[in-house]
Amino acid sequence: MSPRDVVITGIGLVSSLGEGVDAHWQALSRPGVMPVTEAERYAPYTIHPLPEIDWSQQIAKRGDQRQMETWQRLGTYTAGLALADAGAKDDEALCSTMDMIVAAGGGERDEAVDQAILDASVTRNDRDVLLNEKLSTELRPTLFLAQLSNLLAGNISIVHKVTGSSRTFMGEEGAGIAAVETAAARIRAGQSTHALVGGAFQTEHFDMLLAYELGGYLHRAPWKPVWDRADTEGGGVVTGSGAAFLVLESREHAQQRDRKPYAQLGAVASSRASRADDKLAQSIADLVSATGRTDGRLLTVSGASGAHSATAAEAAALASVGDIALRGVSTATGHLKEAQFPFAIALAALAIFNKSGYPPFSTGEAAFEGEPEAVLATAIGYHRFEGAARVSRA
Repeated sequence: MSPRDVVITGIGLVSSLGEGVDAHWQALSRPGVMPVTEAERYAPYTIHPLPEIDWSQQIAKRGDQRQMETWQRLGTYTAGLALADAGAKDDEALCSTMDMIVAAGGGERDEAVDQAILDASVTRNDRDVLLNEKLSTELRPTLFLAQLSNLLAGNISIVHKVTGSSRTFMGEEGAGIAAVETAAARIRAGQSTHALVGGAFQTEHFDMLLAYELGGYLHRAPWKPVWDRADTEGGGVVTGSGAAFLVLESREHAQQRDRKPYAQLGAVASSRASRADDKLAQSIADLVSATGRTDGRLLTVSGASGAHSATAAEAAALASVGDIALRGVSTATGHLKEAQFPFAIALAALAIFNKSGYPPFSTGEAAFEGEPEAVLATAIGYHRFEGAARVSRA
């Protein structure tokens, strides 16, 4: 043990399964998880929608709520859950020195303005003039601020008074991996003692789905578990709305405030293997090896997206490294993009804390018996970037 070991002392979760640690543990620790899906609103694409949320529980001021997009409200709300879970939410001195690393996208487009431009372009040929007209008359000035990726971190600072250093990463799953990896490295190096890290993704917006579908990644057939989409129509990804935030601390810092951790965050490894030369499976196997060895069957919370080639490579890689009990979290929640890696780590920590593995989320996933001593968490990007982390007893 070291005073600079990284421990997880707070977890905030929101997904289609509900909100909070208890709701997710109850939903996922019972045999036969029941995913919540929506197949009509964005047909032919299925999504996992947000549950009903009373935003005022974590964002007290109506004015703060109104000036945020849904993904910002979602992230700010979930960050509040993590801070409350860590016993830090009402401790202004603690939050004022807390670092923050957020994985964020670029915001939501104004769909009404987009549609107005498309409609007008049918009858006009001077489209450069048309664009200038619409941009100067239709877009509200605050939209440009709302599009900034670091506005999520800004809103967390304003609402929850987390005012230590702040960093924002962009880059889909890679942003979530980099956020966790950076926070852990800073704590181990003594550059930080406690940090809030995580991300949010709101899929219930046409432009969010469009970004996937332009690359041919979205699953089009009736819903199936994440491992069973290889031979179905479309690209395999079923998205979900959700968020995950973690409070990470050095062991010494957590002990000083008498806080019992969920688990210890061990090695975090990442890479960006070429997807064009069939080396992804070997890269994933190398990442798993870099996080350490475990005797016996290793429970693995996988953030596999369902994207055909990436998901097949992950399954092959994990089968090659040892006795793995896979749990594809996207089966239960959908693909959460920037939040995917923090979410997988959170579920790994809950398994350690509750001294119990998860039952299979779908047929074909191996059983796991006994108390897990360590749990592997992965996030293999649907398009690029891959990461893995080892979570163990604290």
